[in-house]
Amino acid sequence: MELMAVIRALESLNQPCLVNIYTDSRYVRDAFEQGWIKKWKRNGWKTRLEEAVLNKDLWTRLVELCEVHQCRFHWVKGHGRTRENNRCDELAVATAKRTGLLPDLGYEEPRRALSRLAASEQVKRIG
Repeated sequence: MELMAVIRALESLNQPCLVNIYTDSRYVRDAFEQGWIKKWKRNGWKTRLEEAVLNKDLWTRLVELCEVHQCRFHWVKGHGRTRENNRCDELAVATAKRTGLLPDLGYEEPRRALSRLAASEQVKRIG
């Protein structure tokens, strides 16, 4: 949800801007501020543990948008005193509870593949 929120916000801008992005996701902030994105790209979108980066489709879109805009990421405590963050959380939870949402294949497919791999490894050990 955090990635899509930032993507949609940046897509709504009609000219290059300096954008301060406030997020309660250290993962989103650190991916940019700690240089994880550069490392993932250099490693073929693999983590330091050589696992595929989840949501690569969203990360690549976000990187493209951050190349258009000057983005600075700031972390705020979730469920804290930040009124705007609390409102974003309310909206995200309400949306997630809706029915008929499209599947997130960029997230779900790698998880299914890992489950199939784990199951086949277990069969090999048993058999």
